[in-house]
Amino acid sequence: MSDFTLSAEQAAVFEAIEKTRENIFVTGRAGTGKSTLLNHLSWNTDKQVVICAPTGVAALNVGGQTIHSLFRLPIGVIADHKIEQTAELKKLLNTIDTLVIDEVSMVNADLVDAIDRSLRQARQKPRDPFGGVQVVLFGDPYQLAPVPGDEDERAYFTDQYRSMWFFDAKVWDDADLRIFELTTIHRQHEGEFKYLLNGVRHGQVTAEMAGRLNSVGARPAPTDGAITLATRNDTVTRINALELGRLTGKAKTAKAEVSGDFAGRGFPADESLDLKVGARVMFLRNDTGNGEGGQRWVNGTVGTVTKISSTVFVEVDGEEHEVQPAIWEKFKYTYSPSTKQLRKDIVAEFTQFPLRLAWAVTIHKSQGKTYDRAIVDLGSGVFSAGQTYVALSRITALDGLYLTRPLRPSDIRVDPDVQRFMSRASAVPALEARESGVTG
Repeated sequence: MSDFTLSAEQAAVFEAIEKTRENIFVTGRAGTGKSTLLNHLSWNTDKQVVICAPTGVAALNVGGQTIHSLFRLPIGVIADHKIEQTAELKKLLNTIDTLVIDEVSMVNADLVDAIDRSLRQARQKPRDPFGGVQVVLFGDPYQLAPVPGDEDERAYFTDQYRSMWFFDAKVWDDADLRIFELTTIHRQHEGEFKYLLNGVRHGQVTAEMAGRLNSVGARPAPTDGAITLATRNDTVTRINALELGRLTGKAKTAKAEVSGDFAGRGFPADESLDLKVGARVMFLRNDTGNGEGGQRWVNGTVGTVTKISSTVFVEVDGEEHEVQPAIWEKFKYTYSPSTKQLRKDIVAEFTQFPLRLAWAVTIHKSQGKTYDRAIVDLGSGVFSAGQTYVALSRITALDGLYLTRPLRPSDIRVDPDVQRFMSRASAVPALEARESGVTG
């Protein structure tokens, strides 16, 4: 349950979601508390809220369902193909007051239009955008982009849409989208580092700013377990295997228990986790608390394995904690005829220690995590817009940044479509938007 006290700007957005029927996009730089606000909303709303996300792991992280599973949509471009709906699905979609889509920056325009069409069709409101459902979007387009499909799919988007991005869906020709930008950064506290990160985010890095980041990052990397954030999976696998192999003793393997339907194998942790005493590990979930001791770790905390038995003992900042296996629950929304309301049922469970080897992790998988220090390995170069920003913005302070090579101008990439759309939001932070009634 959420017992976090919202900041003033988070509270303003929550009030707008609760007290209006407006379609809302909640955005903001890394570390501004978008996930915290979404968690608070899921526990404290008075509306019939359904939460979904584009990928299985993202859906698990927010206690929701994937978009394709919720709407029973086929994978790939849906275009103007007929959307089949069962009577049960129609009833489900008719009970929704508010549809929340997390990580919306990964959702393409065609899928947003398919969601719109599904809701209009099921609710028999062909003239109302999203069938009259309030849509609330969470995400930061400066961090994660939609993944292009094959050549035919790319050609379709070029022909039909201004861009692949969610904000260029055709439904927005008929619907307003009010943008709230959270501006208070809770992850970093130094003015200089915030300024440098903002430059990277917006692609406005001067030679002086790059020089400052490069001079700090050029120090010899620490050898006592700082995590490496890399662009490529093979780099991460190689570093983790190499470091685990250097430890003495035989690795012990924890196999996950999987029950129910985990279609697509979108597991939130390793199905097979190899550990040794001395291994560097990262926690994949917040601690639920241990009574008076409070929260012992959060998602992204890095520690060292000290003992392995039926449980795993991990030392964090000089304190040893016993770690039990965690259960990730996969949910499915259904309509309950008896209560005339939505039911949120558990359809699958994944049980595993909430740990991953943490000498290295991909930049993509570091999304949402916070590190005191990290070695950023951009290899031969970044391959998607926002990748450098995601990597640097995981780190809490400038002196925690280490670079395996200097940043190059080609590493600072921002999608021009994102700049076009976000220029609407940049002048109107969340509190001002509430007070002025500005829409996107």
